[in-house]
Amino acid sequence: MKSLKHILLLLLFTAFLTPKNVVAQDSSLGNWLIYIGNKKLKNGWNIHNEVQYRNYDGIGDLEQLLLRTGLGYNLTENNNNLLLGYGYILSENYVGNTDNKVSVNEHRIFQQFTTKQKVGKISLSHRYRFEQRFVESDFKMRFRYFLGLKIPLQYKEDGSNPFYLSAYNEIFLNTKSSVFDRNRVYGGLGYTFSPALRMELGYMNQFFENSGRDQINLIAFVNF
Repeated sequence: MKSLKHILLLLLFTAFLTPKNVVAQDSSLGNWLIYIGNKKLKNGWNIHNEVQYRNYDGIGDLEQLLLRTGLGYNLTENNNNLLLGYGYILSENYVGNTDNKVSVNEHRIFQQFTTKQKVGKISLSHRYRFEQRFVESDFKMRFRYFLGLKIPLQYKEDGSNPFYLSAYNEIFLNTKSSVFDRNRVYGGLGYTFSPALRMELGYMNQFFENSGRDQINLIAFVNF
């Protein structure tokens, strides 16, 4: 119950702090509210689940709703994980320079390999993901590489380090003619409440071939 209260309070706090625009597509600053859950099963198996509520502005002008789940297996304890997953994505795209939107539905199957390592006090994470995307009547494939790092900021007497810095870069590559799809760069401040819950508040820049957008990200990581 305490963990849920922390999540709700931080979500509301971010919603009030993030700027809101009457015409959202004129804003270059959006807001992503993200929940990432992991359930450990027996014999090295795990279930991944994820919800992302992405807004063009502070909150309330939906850009994209992403639901993702998957079944994973640890090749080695906590360091090397293979996962097969499925995602549903609802996108609300503006039409030209108008206030009209069109809904786009996407079903996505993906395979990924995640490996983790330590360099001194810094934790590194590499994720390789291959996606098969069914976007309305179109079929696309895409490769993604994610490099993340986590730097502790303090140590308590019991050996814990609740405050940390988080950063990542993720590049997206298509399998067709226009190979470069997008790149995401993120930096944030995190706090570990318990082994079951940690949260981050950060800034992300996402840039495409000819454009870019900025987002405030609030992320909750929950382990069951």
